[in-house]
Amino acid sequence: MDYSILIGGEAGQGLQTIGGALSRLFSQIGYHVFSHQDYMSRIRGGHNFYQLRISDKQVMSSRQRIDIIVALDLDSIEEHKGDIAENGIIIYDAHFIKKTFDSHGFLNVPFNEIALETGGDKIMSNTAAIGAVLGMLGIGLSVLEDILHKSLKNKSDDIILKNILTARAGYEYAVKNCKECRFSVAGASDKGYMLIDSSAAIGLGAIMSGCKFYAAYPMTPSTAVMNFIASKAQQYGIMVEQAEDEICAINMVLGASFAGVRSMTGTSGGGFALMSEGVSLAGMMELPVVILEAQRVGPATGFPTRTEQSDLMFILHSGHGEFPRIVFAPGTPEEAFYLTNKAFDLAEKFQIPVFILIDQYLADSEWTYKSFDYKSLVYNDYRLREDFLKSMSEYKRYAYTESGVSPLAIPGDSKHLVIVDSDEHDEDGHIVEDIVTRLKMVNKRLSKKLPLIQSEMSPPVYHGAEKPDVVVTCWGSTYGVVKEAIDTINYNHSGKRIGMLHFSQIYPFPSMQKFDFIKLLEDADITICIENNSTGQFASLLRGELGYAFTHRINKFDGRPFILESLTEEIYDYIR
Repeated sequence: MDYSILIGGEAGQGLQTIGGALSRLFSQIGYHVFSHQDYMSRIRGGHNFYQLRISDKQVMSSRQRIDIIVALDLDSIEEHKGDIAENGIIIYDAHFIKKTFDSHGFLNVPFNEIALETGGDKIMSNTAAIGAVLGMLGIGLSVLEDILHKSLKNKSDDIILKNILTARAGYEYAVKNCKECRFSVAGASDKGYMLIDSSAAIGLGAIMSGCKFYAAYPMTPSTAVMNFIASKAQQYGIMVEQAEDEICAINMVLGASFAGVRSMTGTSGGGFALMSEGVSLAGMMELPVVILEAQRVGPATGFPTRTEQSDLMFILHSGHGEFPRIVFAPGTPEEAFYLTNKAFDLAEKFQIPVFILIDQYLADSEWTYKSFDYKSLVYNDYRLREDFLKSMSEYKRYAYTESGVSPLAIPGDSKHLVIVDSDEHDEDGHIVEDIVTRLKMVNKRLSKKLPLIQSEMSPPVYHGAEKPDVVVTCWGSTYGVVKEAIDTINYNHSGKRIGMLHFSQIYPFPSMQKFDFIKLLEDADITICIENNSTGQFASLLRGELGYAFTHRINKFDGRPFILESLTEEIYDYIR
């Protein structure tokens, strides 16, 4: 079983209400779910859609073929009717859109009329639509009723009852009138699944890694992380500050880090441009900080609500001067959860900025999991606490050490004076301008730390055939769709042995002592790098750092994510 459902309409019509409720319902009754959203930057109007895929097997990408389209306006029909599957159905309210379709594959469901007659208010038309979809699929309403009770818990019992009755009416209408419905829904698992997007996964990872201060200025698509952490702030004793701008946000986070608190900030490309000086400040003062950068289409404002992987080089070269950094680019919510934990650990261990690089597609897409393994999380306190400091006769914040990592104390926590400075400084933290100290400090901050940081980086994930003829490489958010494309090609016996490399720990590149991925690429006949940008930033980085050039590239930069069928076909074009 593998069905795709698309809810299309204008902003403000409740697409997320319908899509979100269906996604939660399917995951709770034991189906795998993958969803993504496509929305314009305007608050009202424009064409938007919420697409979800349900299956009895794991799914991690969206498909071009749609089985059920819930069209809340006429534009959704015109825009997506070419994507409908052979036995697919478009449901719509003819009275609302002021047009009737009598041809095969259309079902007129009077959402507004059902809502008015049953619930007394057309605002419940979305509930009628949800009920109609479940009726088409032959899935019962009991879980939906439970979801309605929870989501409307602040409403009166009368409103909850009217929504339940409206859902039933929509369900019964579809069962009675959808004569063309041929959907066969496989049995679900005994237990439901956790449904989570990467924004929530990062927020959860931050909380469980001991983050106690989060400061940011709202900017799509990074704001969802701030909202998640803020929703848990009182429960876990976290200070969340909406700063007046991104410059203030990163400086507040650095101040909190200096004061001894695990801290994080988040923004998108335009906001991160303002943070650049603060990144350098972290580099010079050797303050641990975690920075989320959720990419969207640029330059400038670009497409504010679309997706792109175009900020990799920007992140790698942000901030003036030379200092170490780490860049993670998770490919799934699960990776986002664990890499956020690793980001906090390594930021504290090496006293450096660590970046988590996602994008709009990954930030908003929802995946199903049985659970996350919380026992594998790491929490090490690398700061010098009062009891240890009492035994130290002197404290030098920037002491020269074999590892390059100096002792990190908390100001006011002992008799020792804790000093940091944005100018070049000596071991005590006092300003200097002599050549000898400068050379020693650069060597301490950069040269000594880098090999140790590299040893912490995990190799890319390989999936596919042994000794592949073709290796497809991707990074970050393209993991799911590339994996499914590779599996599709291998299943169809293309005549080529094909595999994929996925990088989520981007910089510095991991040592090849763990896994010689360059040899894997060199031994293949065809190598393809897939990226959501126009210039092939990751391919250029790999060539610049390790000297390997891919034989082919597939680049998509229209602001939309890769879709399974079209990407599979593009890969086929190179290997046939």
